Amino acid sequence: MSTMDASILGRTDAEILAWESYVLGSSIATGYHQAGWRRVIEEAFGHPTYYLKVQGQDGVVQGVLPLVLLASRGFGRFLVSLPFVNYGGVVASSAEAYRLLEARAVEHARELNADHIELRHQAMLVTSWVATERKVSMRLPLPSSYEQLVKGFPSKLRSQVRRAQKEGMTARVGGNECLDEFYTVFSRCMRDLGTPVYGKGFFAKILEVFPKETRICIVSHGETPVAAGFLYGFRSSLEIPWAASDKRFNKLSPNMLLYGTVLEFACQQGFQVFDFGRSSPDSGTYRFKEQWGAQPHQLYWYYWMKDGRAVPQLNPQNPKYALAIGLWQKLPVSVANLIGPHIVKHLP
Repeated sequence: MSTMDASILGRTDAEILAWESYVLGSSIATGYHQAGWRRVIEEAFGHPTYYLKVQGQDGVVQGVLPLVLLASRGFGRFLVSLPFVNYGGVVASSAEAYRLLEARAVEHARELNADHIELRHQAMLVTSWVATERKVSMRLPLPSSYEQLVKGFPSKLRSQVRRAQKEGMTARVGGNECLDEFYTVFSRCMRDLGTPVYGKGFFAKILEVFPKETRICIVSHGETPVAAGFLYGFRSSLEIPWAASDKRFNKLSPNMLLYGTVLEFACQQGFQVFDFGRSSPDSGTYRFKEQWGAQPHQLYWYYWMKDGRAVPQLNPQNPKYALAIGLWQKLPVSVANLIGPHIVKHLP
């Protein structure tokens, strides 16, 4: 008989504090396991959340699993840990706590009539769930100074960063005051890629909930923002989960100045690792990140599938979305920004 009990995280300050204390005390937890992301997702998207926790008889938290329910006619009904970001999944202090969280997640999936559960892990699990290894996280160890980091860059890379500066481009790192410029660049870039864009309110909510952990980097050409990145720091790692550049200015290399600036910022702030985010191996974004010296770290996404169904392919590489992507790229940015948030909120 188990000496532990699994339940859904309540809303009291004491319960949230106990969750936060466990996450901050765990070496395998990520920034996305912080309880604040529950508020971000609920308030920005309106999705139901099921933040599962395991406690011992003494009431001490022994494991956590944040789950979000996405449900729509077009994309189905499923639980994700965690949608819209790179990491999530189970954090547990023992095999017993892990098994209890896994079992309780399946119970909730069945109760909610969900077709599948997706867990975004950084390490392999001992589980019967189906694993996919389509993505890697590109990470760069950082020295104590940016000057030291630059010495290791290929000469072509250094010249591309200088090129943007010679063209009169400037870069700065700020906070909420940079949000409008970030969204201008980001939303145009997403339209150009044929991808529905998140609403600006999503990023505003992250800045509100995590003011100390988040920053925005803007590269400008005169008064025009031409590249932008959204930064999220947790412990010794600084991540750039969302970045974009205006392809109309590609010849001037604004993207190179963007990444040079955020790497300099990361070194100045004392971060030890820069996380470029996830990529498919050998893709264009993979090679772009690799040139900075980033190394791949395999990601493991685990799936529980109802009735033994096939693992879903809700990604732009799926041929069934090719026509929709092509049509989306032809939309005016204003129209894409109006429609996009209502679609992308249902995509993990």
